[in-house]
Amino acid sequence: MAFYEKTLKSDIIYEGLIMRVRNDTVELQDGKTAHREVVDHTGGVGVLAVTPEGTVPMVRQFRYPFMAETLEIPAGKLEQGEEPMACAARELSEETGYTAGKFISLGTLLPSPGYCAETLHIFLALELTPGKAHLDEGEFLQVEYYPLKKLHEMTMAGDLVDAKTVLAVLKAEIYLGELK
Repeated sequence: MAFYEKTLKSDIIYEGLIMRVRNDTVELQDGKTAHREVVDHTGGVGVLAVTPEGTVPMVRQFRYPFMAETLEIPAGKLEQGEEPMACAARELSEETGYTAGKFISLGTLLPSPGYCAETLHIFLALELTPGKAHLDEGEFLQVEYYPLKKLHEMTMAGDLVDAKTVLAVLKAEIYLGELK
């Protein structure tokens, strides 16, 4: 059986700088109608980079919705029409100063598909060359370095809670053959 919902009507409730919120009326498979609140977002990228020394640059920053600091992989929003790999290179350079000689796709992530139409593209960055970070205006973060094994331990202990970071750590470990 194929599941589906047919959009009958879509009303934009809010349109901001990084997202749009809409209220859709849908027809369900049984012919009944329901409402769906949807957050539209252009999507983004997350980059787990491994330095030649074998450490992973992570960014610590304040996340307003949770009123707390988080430790995350470098990440950012896709610009209109921007390719995910180009965005990954841009964000890695902006937030850490590193450029990568090699990017490997670790797949995509739907952060919360029940209400949010956002796709995150996750990359592994290798063959890094250091440089100078150049943060966006109003962006404040601190770069910290961790061995991948330590990030795995932090993930399993629940100390890393950002979804893209958790996924990137676990997939990068498998890709790199770090689980032994």
